[in-house]
Amino acid sequence: MAISQTSNKLILKPINLINLFTTTTTTTTTTATSFASPPPSSECMMEENIKTAERIIHKWNIDRHSHSKFASIFHENNKEAKVFIDCVKRLHRAMLFLASHHSKSDNLTVAQRLMQIAMKRLQKEFHLILTDNHQHLEPESAAILSPSIIGTEEQQKMHVSLCKQPSAIAVSNLWLIADAMISCGYSKECISMYKTVRKSTINEALFHLGIQPYTQSHVKSMTNASHFDNHVKIWLKAVQIAVKTLFNSEKFLCEHVFASHAAIRDLCFEKSTKEEALNLFMFPQLLATRCNKLKSDTVFVLIDLYNSISDLWPEIESIFSNESVSSVKIQALSSLHTLSSSIRTFIDNFHSSIQKNSSKLTVSGGGIHPLNNSVMTYLSSLADYSNSSTALTDDLQRKQHSLFVTSYLDSLNTDEKSHVAVSATFECIIVMLLCKLDMKSKSHNYAALSYLFLANNLHFIIEKVRVTNLKLLLGDEWIAKHEKKLKEYVSSYQLMSWNKVFLCLPENATLSPEEVRDCFRRLCSTFEEVYAKQTSWIVVDEKMREEMKALIANKLVPAYGAFYAKHLMTLSGDERCMRMLTRLSPENMEKYLSGLFLGTSTILRCSQSPHASWIVNVTRFLSLSVMQENTVTRWWLNVPHVRGVLLS
Repeated sequence: MAISQTSNKLILKPINLINLFTTTTTTTTTTATSFASPPPSSECMMEENIKTAERIIHKWNIDRHSHSKFASIFHENNKEAKVFIDCVKRLHRAMLFLASHHSKSDNLTVAQRLMQIAMKRLQKEFHLILTDNHQHLEPESAAILSPSIIGTEEQQKMHVSLCKQPSAIAVSNLWLIADAMISCGYSKECISMYKTVRKSTINEALFHLGIQPYTQSHVKSMTNASHFDNHVKIWLKAVQIAVKTLFNSEKFLCEHVFASHAAIRDLCFEKSTKEEALNLFMFPQLLATRCNKLKSDTVFVLIDLYNSISDLWPEIESIFSNESVSSVKIQALSSLHTLSSSIRTFIDNFHSSIQKNSSKLTVSGGGIHPLNNSVMTYLSSLADYSNSSTALTDDLQRKQHSLFVTSYLDSLNTDEKSHVAVSATFECIIVMLLCKLDMKSKSHNYAALSYLFLANNLHFIIEKVRVTNLKLLLGDEWIAKHEKKLKEYVSSYQLMSWNKVFLCLPENATLSPEEVRDCFRRLCSTFEEVYAKQTSWIVVDEKMREEMKALIANKLVPAYGAFYAKHLMTLSGDERCMRMLTRLSPENMEKYLSGLFLGTSTILRCSQSPHASWIVNVTRFLSLSVMQENTVTRWWLNVPHVRGVLLS
């Protein structure tokens, strides 16, 4: 507002609010003698200004109203507040004039006393505006985070209040008071008041967000607690609000309240935020140092912390760009470095633990080895972070690559290099795992079981890669390559187990009755031997299990069925073969094979099929009758049903 005086009455004229934020102090104009700017040499004019200031200052002297409720000039009468501010600035100019021309003047003493009263009033007003508006001094440009990321209802309510539209009037009033106090030589008092209120406000906000003073002993006790993960989740949520809202808001406020005084602006921002920001960003570093002694899955906590700071880095760098608060940036960078180092150490230790694994555990039935399960579960979880964290680029693992791979990595851009290096690290770990599984397969007593063990475990690895983010890192070519290797394991299993059964089937179509019986007895005993060994073996994946059973059955059952049908008459005449014929008919053989790879021991015992038993008995009867050229036999042979069965 601009002020003029006509007929001894104050007339207030509106001025543009934007001028309040310029570096030039707005001077109230007057047409009467009360506020007229005196000539430099006119002591009487200075005295007149002092008298006018005395009247206005005493009117708002807080000591005069000590027993009544404090009424802010800025709340009750904002126009008169600006008159008060202008009065103080004129009083200060009068003091400067008297100090330089009449330093022993009584008016100077009066002016100094008035200035103290005025500053006391402004300090009170400054404090009141800061405290009354502490939740509304955020910038319009402050990032508004979704309340859904905040844990409790209380935190959600607080978050919403923190993100309300700022009070432009409150900020402009603070600028007026700060500019007046600093111009009049009371910068120390202004800084102290600002620091006290704003530091307390930020402390309170961080406290409600779950942030507390962090020390080594505190973090140590925290990591030993069962709810350790909750502390990290609280920090991850709090740091988003602290950087994007609290610290960003404070930067905005300092830049506007102390727009005319750059040094004081930086100092106030440092006083209100530095200590709290350093404490906030120290937590990940303390935790990373401590986490080296914790279990391996803690690496996921470290990656979350790393990603959080990394994602916020542009805001951190911008907010704490001044030299006075550069230590906050240094602390954030230090935490990033410590987190990255700890993550790489975890992954390196993980790789080494696979290499050093000397467990003699033999998995019954050739199933999935616990080492395989734990390693692939761990890797698939790590793969979820591979696209968002460069901390997974393990330099130590990279050194194990060939010179060709290293030179290739050097030729790529940063993103490509990071992706390839991470992929190579994961592939290196899986290769180490496969080598360990190959060594553990040798602990099985049968070569066929060793290959079944390798097939089970390689299939498990391939499927883990296929259905997780590992596929994005290793690619379809890697999957195709290892599926080919899986087929080799299955073929080797079949060769080492069922091939000896296949070899029992005669290649020569013309055999003597004795050769037929010997061949049949050898085939049955070999089948029973092979089957008996495999009743407790397992194929974990259902699809792979059915495919392997079909592979064996499709090759064995038709060939055996043809042999069985062709030589049934011959075999029925032998008492030993007779028992085998009913127990190991083609139908029963197929049933036996269908029960393979379930991991449950079974005895080679199928209920005799009435159809097969009837056929064998009839065939035996016929074979005996044929040899005797019995008439009844010829009659039996002419029965259509019997003849059809025999010919089928």
